[in-house]
Amino acid sequence: MHGALRDSPASDARARAYWLRTLHQWHWISAAACLVAMLLFSVTGITLNHAARIEAQPRVTRLSAQLPAELRQTLDSVAASGQGALPAPVREWMGERLRLRLDARAAEWSDGEALLSMPTPGVDAWLSVDARSGAIEYERTDRGWIAWLNDLHKGRHAGPVWAWFIDLVALACIVFTLSGLALLWLHRRQRALTWPLLGLGLVLPLLIALLFIH
Repeated sequence: MHGALRDSPASDARARAYWLRTLHQWHWISAAACLVAMLLFSVTGITLNHAARIEAQPRVTRLSAQLPAELRQTLDSVAASGQGALPAPVREWMGERLRLRLDARAAEWSDGEALLSMPTPGVDAWLSVDARSGAIEYERTDRGWIAWLNDLHKGRHAGPVWAWFIDLVALACIVFTLSGLALLWLHRRQRALTWPLLGLGLVLPLLIALLFIH
């Protein structure tokens, strides 16, 4: 019994040392994994918060073309059904003529006219094709690199792979935060300001939300 009591402080010290090593490892690995992305999202958080004050000069590009008669015939069946993507030969011709990368996404058809919405981060774009006349109109509005970064922050028009990346970064940030909290708890005796600062971090946003958000 006495031997077990004498060994208890040593066991506690070994357990504490183990958790310190483990938490430090989790902390620095998660920090390294999310460092660049966390910096990106922090900067774009500021630019999004002040979006109205950041002046931008969008660049608008307009293109037009005329679809050859033989290709217009390939649109007839799709236009008649009022649904579906542009046929592959039409997409290939527009890719060569207008330098556009068109996939097999479904178009919105209305009265024989196909409309494709083609936005990407920081860019709004659309393409219309008149199946009867063969008239093609394309417009692209580039809102600049800040808008591009802001859209990446929101995952807007960035595709599923970027959305998965955001989720992974969020998980890394959670590990980084919780491992940091655990390290603070282990070092609490040497750092008297630990709990006051943590309490401030909890109370301050709550007070701002209650008092200033209406």
